[in-house]
Amino acid sequence: MRTIRRLVFVEVVQAVAFVSLGFLALFFFFDFVEELGNLGRGIQAYRMTQALAYVALRVPNHLYELLPIAVLIGTIFVMARFAQSSEYTILRTSGLGPWRALRALLLLGLGFTVLTFATGDYLAPLSDRTAQLLKARLSGGVSVGSTGAWLKERQRYFSYNVNVGGLNADGQMRNVRIFEADSRGFLVSLTQAPRGRFDEGAWILQDADRTEFTSAEVEPARVLRVKSPTLRWPTEITQEMVSVALLKPDRMSTIALFQYVRHLEANSQTSQRYEIEFWRKVFYPLSCLVMVVLALPFAYLHFRQGGITTYVFGGVLIGISFFLLNNVFGYIGNLQNWRPWVAAGAPGFLYTLFSLGAFGWLVLRR
Repeated sequence: MRTIRRLVFVEVVQAVAFVSLGFLALFFFFDFVEELGNLGRGIQAYRMTQALAYVALRVPNHLYELLPIAVLIGTIFVMARFAQSSEYTILRTSGLGPWRALRALLLLGLGFTVLTFATGDYLAPLSDRTAQLLKARLSGGVSVGSTGAWLKERQRYFSYNVNVGGLNADGQMRNVRIFEADSRGFLVSLTQAPRGRFDEGAWILQDADRTEFTSAEVEPARVLRVKSPTLRWPTEITQEMVSVALLKPDRMSTIALFQYVRHLEANSQTSQRYEIEFWRKVFYPLSCLVMVVLALPFAYLHFRQGGITTYVFGGVLIGISFFLLNNVFGYIGNLQNWRPWVAAGAPGFLYTLFSLGAFGWLVLRR
């Protein structure tokens, strides 16, 4: 059995690698064509080499999105080719029963699950952050909309509404505004700074301008304005939280998303969108297990003439439908206020039922 497993593993891994390489090359070409229109623009001239570097840094994120589809297509190709050449019939006579084949493919799918999780949680966020900083250095910074990103935090008896205009290429904040309010919601102070950087448990604001408003209930109403070359503001808002407010939440790691959701809940802010994205991060790597189970029945199809193009094309359609359904359920769940784990896990659950049904019908009953 060890020899049979090695044969199946090697064939499937090679096929998945080939499919992944083909998809990545296609997306690399599309991204590069899209970047051609930006050549020569920005604060610094956007050169061809920089465009190639930026597109290359986006490859890990595409790999994370495409791995389950590549696993499905590659495994279907191998299983169908085994059936076409009668190799799988020989493997069955050698002791490879349905349940042993299922266990072997699940073990292989577990390896792809770990690879998908590592890519989406470590490699893709790091490379995407590097790509955004590269783009920021050329265009002058990263921002969203005309007002930047807004965040909220509560500290004891005070609440803070924070506005960050954008991030510079070195990761520092620009155009920072902090609105401080008391428990009644009255404005207590306004702090503005053209620049700021992240420190452990605080923000370091440079050339800060702080305006304090004194209530007339305590003493005569007055406005006090203080300028400080450096001002330290204690906060639990991290660089990851500011980044996700400026960029897309799917670019964050699972732990960072969980911390951001906890932060939003602690400050009475809606977190539905980010909770769905968190659970998608949890369930998405497990879809590799579903894909290998879905591909196993193709080994039990009986045909001797004709190519396997139709079956591979069917695998492509199934993979695309899973990708689309995964996105659609995320949007519908956000609009209809579904439970986040239901919206994120429903596509994988439906395809699991479908794959187990196909396995039971084509493999066990036949």
